[in-house]
Amino acid sequence: MILKSLFDRIMSFIGLILLSPIFIFVSLLLKRKMPDGPVIFKQERVGQYGKLFTVYKFRTMTASQNGSSVSVAGESRITPLGAKLRKYKIDELPELWNVLKGDMSFVGPRPDVPGYADRLEGDDREILRLKPGITGPASLKYRNEEELLARVENPQEYNDRVIYPDKVRINRYYLHNYSFLKDVQMIVCTVLGRKMMYGGELI
Repeated sequence: MILKSLFDRIMSFIGLILLSPIFIFVSLLLKRKMPDGPVIFKQERVGQYGKLFTVYKFRTMTASQNGSSVSVAGESRITPLGAKLRKYKIDELPELWNVLKGDMSFVGPRPDVPGYADRLEGDDREILRLKPGITGPASLKYRNEEELLARVENPQEYNDRVIYPDKVRINRYYLHNYSFLKDVQMIVCTVLGRKMMYGGELI
């Protein structure tokens, strides 16, 4: 995946430069609307080969947020501004720095908090060979995950029993059927909010 690595480093560098005005605007907006905490949210995530790294995102929750690692649309810890940033995936723009550093890729499994990816067993652990991604096939399929979880009685249980195993299945397929052209298509679909056929299903 040499082409993938080169693409990640070059495009993340270009992206950080071109999107710098947006970074500045969002940062100023967060300081004004959410002055109770930092602009950038940092959290330890599980990366390639199970190695831990720090992910960077624009903060979307109250500074005193705590509780489940599963986020549900409309919950009180997500601020009104944060909800908008999450809806349009703007909160994930700082992850371009993670891509430039080599911790992440543009396309791959979403980086999980400790307790998920690092506890995979058997053949499922093979997805740890992949770098976490800003987007990916599982991210596209579950782009409205927070809204979906808001409709079930027990979001944490539904995530653990239904959504997460399905994400692992999709990411294993991605590992064994890697295509640079599909990566590009997934990036385009993420930016434009469109669906695509992948592995015989619409994501």
